Amino acid sequence: MYRAMILAALLGLSSATACLEPQAGQAGPCPGQAEDPNAIQAVLADLQDRAAGLTFYQSKLDYVVRQPVLESQARRKGTLYYARFDDRSYLRIDFNTLQYDQEKEQKYREQYLFDGIWLTYISYEARSVQRQQMAEPNQPVDAFALVSRRVPILGFSKIEDLQNQFDIELVQPGETDPSAPRQLRMKVKPDSVYKDDYVTIDFQIDNKQGLPTKVAAVTTEQDVHEILLIDARINREIRRNVFAIEIPRDFSVETIPLDKSREPR
Repeated sequence: MYRAMILAALLGLSSATACLEPQAGQAGPCPGQAEDPNAIQAVLADLQDRAAGLTFYQSKLDYVVRQPVLESQARRKGTLYYARFDDRSYLRIDFNTLQYDQEKEQKYREQYLFDGIWLTYISYEARSVQRQQMAEPNQPVDAFALVSRRVPILGFSKIEDLQNQFDIELVQPGETDPSAPRQLRMKVKPDSVYKDDYVTIDFQIDNKQGLPTKVAAVTTEQDVHEILLIDARINREIRRNVFAIEIPRDFSVETIPLDKSREPR
């Protein structure tokens, strides 16, 4: 339910990344996939080093959900904030606009906060708050690992976690171009914690940043989710109070306890 709520819209990738734009029902390999396991490990190792070096991260979000069966599309735009304080991480997403199909973009406010233990979702339209426990209080997990269970932003948490959950392939560009971004294609394993959510997730890694900038995911319902991370600010300080969300007093609050069968592994 929460994946559908949080992923109910957003983003578009450029035509130059056709292989990163999966079509619903097509989970087959992309042309030019690299089979060299050493090449894959080298990309993953570099990605791990870059992600491990993050203390602060901020970027604009452009997130599109396409539903081929309904021939509809929804797009949200907003900002993502991530920070580590005292060996604990926090991630906040603010969505500010919403656009359906070709209609006019409108103001629409939603907030998500991941603090390593809890997901807090605030809908200003519904005037409601949902708090879902995602981990044990004494075992907080990285906030990027939590957000990936709700919004398919991967590549920022432990690479070992990705390898446990996905079969990973390195996709080479059709033409040899040293400046071309690297692309990983991940197929969900049968026993993965993502098996009820996604079929495949592809993401591109910016050569300069060494971090993901584009993501495309196909869900088990054959919806296509596309995400752009734009104008990233890496390790520029973010104030702690950015992660202190004030809940309006008249909003209804629902609390959902930890589902141990879906704890991050």
